[in-house]
Amino acid sequence: MKKNTFSMLDENGVEVVYDVLFTFESDETGKNYIVYTDNTRDEKGNIEVYASIYDPEDPQSRLEAIKTEKEWKVIETILETLQEEVRKKRENEENNEQ
Repeated sequence: MKKNTFSMLDENGVEVVYDVLFTFESDETGKNYIVYTDNTRDEKGNIEVYASIYDPEDPQSRLEAIKTEKEWKVIETILETLQEEVRKKRENEENNEQ
């Protein structure tokens, strides 16, 4: 399976490769979002995840910063839902192994 990746230069001019976790269009905001990671971990050991606005029709599209609390809330809700689904799936798999 080929990973969906892209690269960007960081603030120091170093190329960083990001894995695309998922993309979606929000009916609520009318915008398209991309959620991605460079697989680094924060001080608590959690994988760092980023999100931006993008144009899926333009392969040269620049990522735009998310500026409103409403947009962040939409993304956080989706991430929380996905995390809960993964947690439930793992629990079911563990229960089936026993």
